Amino acid sequence: MSARQEGRVTIEEDIVFGEGGGRPLQCDVFLPPEHGVGRAAVLLVHGGGWRSGDRTQLRGYAILLALHGFVCVCCEYRLSGESTWPAQIDDVRTAFGWLHANADRYGVDRARVCVSGNSAGGHLALMLAATSDQRVAVTVAIYPPTQVRVDPGDESVRALLGRDATRAMADAASPISYVDAAFPPTMLVHGNADEIVPVSASFAMYEALSNAGASVALHVFDGVPHAFDTDRDLGRQVADLIVLFLDRNVRRS
Repeated sequence: MSARQEGRVTIEEDIVFGEGGGRPLQCDVFLPPEHGVGRAAVLLVHGGGWRSGDRTQLRGYAILLALHGFVCVCCEYRLSGESTWPAQIDDVRTAFGWLHANADRYGVDRARVCVSGNSAGGHLALMLAATSDQRVAVTVAIYPPTQVRVDPGDESVRALLGRDATRAMADAASPISYVDAAFPPTMLVHGNADEIVPVSASFAMYEALSNAGASVALHVFDGVPHAFDTDRDLGRQVADLIVLFLDRNVRRS
C-alpha cells in the first residue's frame, strides 16, 4: 500500500521483491516529495547480528535520504535462525536486482544505485559491493563487521555460518577478502567505543581499500558505542555524511 502527501515522502509498504527459502521477501520503498527521473537510489540493509532485526530499523534514514531526493528501499533478508549463509547475501542481491529491474518505475538511474547498511547490514552492504554481478555505485557501511572469524564464543557468527564452519568459509564471507582497486567508492562510519564490533574493523577495511587504490572515506565518532546513531542528533549527523558522500560520488558525477 502507499500514501502520497504533498511535500512529504511517499512510502510504499510490503512490496514483494523476490523469494527466499520458499517464502516471499518484502521491502518498503521511500520516494522523494518531488517526482523525478534519473535519480540515485539507496538500498538500506538492517542490522541485528544476522539473527534479529527487520527492515523498519532504517526507516528514519530512508525518510531523511528521500527528503534529499534519493529513492530508498528498505529490504528484509532471511535471518540466521531461518537459513544459514549465504542466504542473507543472496536475498540482498535479489533486492538489489529488483531495484534495478524497477528503476524506470521509480525514476532511478541504474548507474546510480547504491547500498547502505548498519552493523550486520553494513557487512552485507560491503559483501554486495564486492560480489554483485550488477554494479554498486556507492557503498556505505556503518559499524560493520569486515572480517568474519570462526570463534567458539561468537554465537552470532556460529549461527550465521553453521556449527561446522571453517576458516575458509569465514574468509569467503568477509568483505575484506574481496578488496581491490575496482571496489566501489565506500564510506565507513564507526564509534571508537564500540563494544560489539571494534572500530579496528573499519580501520582495517579503510587501510585495505586505500592501499588497493579504491576510493574510501572513514568517519570515527569519539566515545560512542555500537548503534550510536539511534540517538536522533547523531543519526542526523550520519545521514548528513551519507548525503555528502553520495552527492560527491553519484549526484554530481
